[in-house]
Amino acid sequence: MAELDKNQFYIAVDAVVFTILHNQLKLLLIKRKNEPFKGKFALPGGFVERDENLEDAAKRELEEETGVKNIFLKKMHAFGDVGRDPRGRVISIPFLALIDAEELKLHATDDAELAKWGSVDSLPKHELAFDHKEIIKEALGLLRFELKETNIAFEIMPKRFTLTELQRAYEIILDKQLDKRNFRKQIFELSLLKEHSETKMEGAHRPAKLFSFKEKQYKML
Repeated sequence: MAELDKNQFYIAVDAVVFTILHNQLKLLLIKRKNEPFKGKFALPGGFVERDENLEDAAKRELEEETGVKNIFLKKMHAFGDVGRDPRGRVISIPFLALIDAEELKLHATDDAELAKWGSVDSLPKHELAFDHKEIIKEALGLLRFELKETNIAFEIMPKRFTLTELQRAYEIILDKQLDKRNFRKQIFELSLLKEHSETKMEGAHRPAKLFSFKEKQYKML
């Protein structure tokens, strides 16, 4: 959809998808193939079709533009400042996601020239399309809130992991170091994890116990 009726309102969706790669918090970005903002990086997204639910639209656009599919999405609040889209009056509803990207292979199609994982730390250096920098900022704040108030961390962890690996994931997302004793005390108090008999070597230390999440469906704590 290139030309918009200036007298109409349009609804769009965007997907703010975070992951951890190489011990860095990354964000899924596309390079736009068409105007407006041709050649600029942006969040995957697009317009909602008339017979489509918002989440279905976000999932469709995400798969079409990056190949990512079958992930949990959490709806954020709408962004609708006048002039956010130079083509006309467009209100966007973003969706937040946290995923394990190790087994994913990104591929750009449709309106995207390129799909890639960009470091969250480097985003301030880049000019992003529309108001996507603002959306990302709010999504990052929401992700950090969700990490403390829900079990969303299961989306980023492998099937079985050590407590050190879990703490490192929290530290990367929260962008701060956590006290080992307090972290483990809080995790056990929340009763999120199941302990397994298997162990894993971590450096020169004694084998560490492996854990998994008791539930792999999103819920508030």
